[in-house]
Amino acid sequence: MLYKIPLLLSPQPEGGFTVTSPLLPELVTEGNTVEEALANVQDALAAVIEAYEDLGRALPVNMRVAGTDRALWLETVVTAP
Repeated sequence: MLYKIPLLLSPQPEGGFTVTSPLLPELVTEGNTVEEALANVQDALAAVIEAYEDLGRALPVNMRVAGTDRALWLETVVTAP
């Protein structure tokens, strides 16, 4: 399943980034680089989905991306040298 979620990458004074989501306050992860922080989002999201299922809570409806047979609008952070 594909999910569309807003993410906030906050730089930390000691280095690295903390990632949170205003849509899912339970989603919190981090990484030493932007790439690592974004890669960790997948595990954090899986944990949040599992917790929601255990609690019988529904995810926000607008998170699910229906079907992948159409083009998807995606905004992401990419680093380049």
